[in-house]
Amino acid sequence: MNPHRLPRTVVPRHYHLRLEPDLEAATFGGTVGVDIEVTTPTDEIVLNAADLEITAGRLDGEAPVGITYDPDHERAVLRLAEPRPAGPARLELSFTGTLNDQLRGFYRSTFTDEQGNPRVIATTQFESTNARRAFPCWDEPDLKATFAVTLVVPDDLMAVSSGAEVARRPVGDGRHEVTFAPTMVMSTYLLAFVVGPLEATEPVDVNGTPLRVIHPTGKGHLTEFALDAGAFALDYFEEYFAIGYPGDKLDLVAIPDFAFGAMENMGCVTFREVLLLLDPATSTQRERQTAADVIAHELAHMWFGNLVTMKWWNGIWLKEAFATFCELLAVDAYRPDWQRWLAFGLSRAAAFDVDALAATRAIEYPVVSPDDAEGMYDLLTYEKGAATVRMLEQYLGADHFRDGVRHYLRRHIHANTETHHLWDALGESTGEPVREVMDSWIFQGGHPVITVAEEGDGAIGLTQERFRFDGAADDTRWQVPVVVTVGSGPRPDEGRTERLVLDQPATLAAPDAGWVIVNPSGGGFYRVAYDHGLLDRLVSDDGPDLAAPARYGLVDDQWALTVADRLPVADYLAFAERLAPAEDDLAVWQRLAGSLATLDHLVDNRARADLQARVRAMTGPAFERLGWEPRPDDDDRARELRGVLIGTRARCGADPDVIARCRELFDTDPTGLDPAVAAAAVAVTAAHGDAADYDRFWDRFRAAPTPQLERRYQMALTAFGDPTLMDRTLAATLDGSIRTQDSGFVLMGCLEHRELGPRAWSFVTEHWGDINRQLPSQIIPRLLGGICALSTVESAAAVRAFLDAHPVPQGTLIVAQHLERLDVNVGLRARVQAALAPAAPS
Repeated sequence: MNPHRLPRTVVPRHYHLRLEPDLEAATFGGTVGVDIEVTTPTDEIVLNAADLEITAGRLDGEAPVGITYDPDHERAVLRLAEPRPAGPARLELSFTGTLNDQLRGFYRSTFTDEQGNPRVIATTQFESTNARRAFPCWDEPDLKATFAVTLVVPDDLMAVSSGAEVARRPVGDGRHEVTFAPTMVMSTYLLAFVVGPLEATEPVDVNGTPLRVIHPTGKGHLTEFALDAGAFALDYFEEYFAIGYPGDKLDLVAIPDFAFGAMENMGCVTFREVLLLLDPATSTQRERQTAADVIAHELAHMWFGNLVTMKWWNGIWLKEAFATFCELLAVDAYRPDWQRWLAFGLSRAAAFDVDALAATRAIEYPVVSPDDAEGMYDLLTYEKGAATVRMLEQYLGADHFRDGVRHYLRRHIHANTETHHLWDALGESTGEPVREVMDSWIFQGGHPVITVAEEGDGAIGLTQERFRFDGAADDTRWQVPVVVTVGSGPRPDEGRTERLVLDQPATLAAPDAGWVIVNPSGGGFYRVAYDHGLLDRLVSDDGPDLAAPARYGLVDDQWALTVADRLPVADYLAFAERLAPAEDDLAVWQRLAGSLATLDHLVDNRARADLQARVRAMTGPAFERLGWEPRPDDDDRARELRGVLIGTRARCGADPDVIARCRELFDTDPTGLDPAVAAAAVAVTAAHGDAADYDRFWDRFRAAPTPQLERRYQMALTAFGDPTLMDRTLAATLDGSIRTQDSGFVLMGCLEHRELGPRAWSFVTEHWGDINRQLPSQIIPRLLGGICALSTVESAAAVRAFLDAHPVPQGTLIVAQHLERLDVNVGLRARVQAALAPAAPS
């Protein structure tokens, strides 16, 4: 039996929760009345409670004979005077707690208002297992109940919760009591309540549901984008799922301090400010796309996660992967010009990289403890999970897939499910063997590489093997839905397309094929390795006119093969130089730029100038076509590409003219400047800045008028090359100058600095205790992602020794993945330096 699971002798049906938070004292008191069902006669009631003191209790009016606590398993045990028979009962508890600063449970968030006054918000973050820090409860996802919340708050503060406000009355001491409607039947982790100096927009009616944005005072002018994106997504999902929104209202709430990106609390969705409040005139396309993504993601959860919920935390992937898939569907419909599925390649590439490690995991794996659950929130759950769902949708057909999802939701409404319930519903709707195909993707780690080779007599051979960065032999196999297009003319859409499920080697007859494209739309979660002749024909001047997804796939796969030591570094650079001059797509250039940045990070200083010259040559044609100034016909992606090229030419190409121009732009009034160009100028100027520049960046960070500009200047602080300036940035992560929600990202950025990363690592090791005490626990494994850049043999050894001596229990597997990727990068560094070494003098 799992010691972290509650007994089912008593289960909740309805909670009536009353809380009285004291924001200034950082405490709260409360009562909870729970209508329970005793399923088996028992002389004790076991429920979850952590960081709480239960001061009184009654079961149908009778006090328990004792209350004991199990802090290791975060439980309270109420011992009864005599066994309670099966049947309904009423449990009433009084309790007190602390508004903590760990960004979990019921916690404090602070901000400075327009008059310069410090203000406090009390807010919640319950997923995965933190509702128990706000009130005693049965804090497991399958123990669903309804919740009626009442909050007693000062008269000048606003209060919101998961249900609509139904009553408000003064209590006579400068406070008022706010009562909220009962929620639908749901899990504890989906409840929320927020109290503070907040304002609300006027509601937007979306098919009868009032939608608002709730925000700290003075930020109402930054809400228009979120209202528009939120209204679109809510309407889109009601149509897609063919089920109305299951709540009575929907508030999107901006929180100044928030450990995650956002949280899908029923009816009261909480967000980091940077993902909800923005000014379209000063934000880049990527910043707006990210905000739209997160809004759509959280709204998709209202159905997939809230209405139908996983039975236990091993099923986190099911709700998160599906919500990620749905966010892409919705944003692609909201802004087709952003080509969201193509841009997803960048996120998918990060998941590919983790999944190519020996330390990868299956998308779904056993979860025992809360620490195990925290480790599930990673790239494999979100991006790999979404990619496999997309692959299935493309295999079944979008309409058939949607019909199967509707069938699944209708069948399991308000219930809890496991993975096979979704596969079975899809199989019933489509007649396809969905469970058989998908189990190989969900319950085993890794992914395949499909090798494509000419076999003679017009035959093309397809084989699969597991793709691993370490090159180890591995006989893992998948049922791979493969799409292949063969042709001889310049237009791929005139070629012949074949679809097959590949589990054994296969041969395609293609006697007249001049070229072969595998995974042309990028919908499959697998790598592709072409033999030299086939690859050459794809990128030759008289080859096919490949669409952007196919070109992106070529770049992504060729770079992965290089990292895995299956393609020489010199061959990758030659491939990139062949492709780059004619390339004009944003996503393709983002992938190219990422690989060039890695090469620049790893190349020996003696050879760096030669690589920089090659980068300038690669980026030159595209940059000349775009120029510095936006053109009348530029869309958002063209504007974003301009910023990518500016940054790449300056940071990886050391172009003196571009660096100087960025300095000029930074020194001038940014009003009217294209946001992508302005963002590039900030990053470039920081990388070449001095102490006076640092002070200006710091001032702009502290006085930024939008969350996006605040983050832009904050992260630029990590790029300065002066060691004393790096020290100032590092110190700011722990002295309160930078919010704890952001400190992990800043530390990671410092660790990734080309020259000063080892200095940042020394800071981390010297302040390890402070970092763990001050930063939210879930951020620690992620900030350690920066160690992957410390890829000298000496640094890697020191990092491993330290982390062996200082384990991170809430992210054991994630840290193991970071360490393995560090080893991969040590090997890649050696190959890059050997391949790009300057020629010996004659």
